[in-house]
Amino acid sequence: MTGGPGGGRWRSVVGEGDPELDQRLSDELDRVNAESTRGTDAARELTVRVLDDEGELAAGLSGWTWGVAAGIAMTWVHATARGAGLGAQLLADFEDEARRRGCSHVFVTSFTFQAPGFYEKHGYREILRWEDVPVVGAADVHLRKDL
Repeated sequence: MTGGPGGGRWRSVVGEGDPELDQRLSDELDRVNAESTRGTDAARELTVRVLDDEGELAAGLSGWTWGVAAGIAMTWVHATARGAGLGAQLLADFEDEARRRGCSHVFVTSFTFQAPGFYEKHGYREILRWEDVPVVGAADVHLRKDL
């Protein structure tokens, strides 16, 4: 094929992790997104940490807000702290800040072997399920909560 950037031919390069490529893709998509959502602030990261008495991480949540939407990327509670309400505290703190930033809903995904039931218990509803991800018999569950 001809006519690509620089007028040359194209070739694929397949590999493992590529931080430089990830950054370039992020930068390019940020430009497209900004153009398509003029008047909307750029996406912002949103994190919540719960620390123990010694300052060690007992639980954490990372995600983002963008326009009226928020997304949870990762949630984790230390095995010794599970059942102590830290997950609920993470969600409440995340949702409060998302509301403060003008969000009206939150999205999260959770594999069936992780915690979709936890999110449902806290008002999230399943909107999509991809079966056999990442292995046969498991599923990737997508959930949403209106704030």
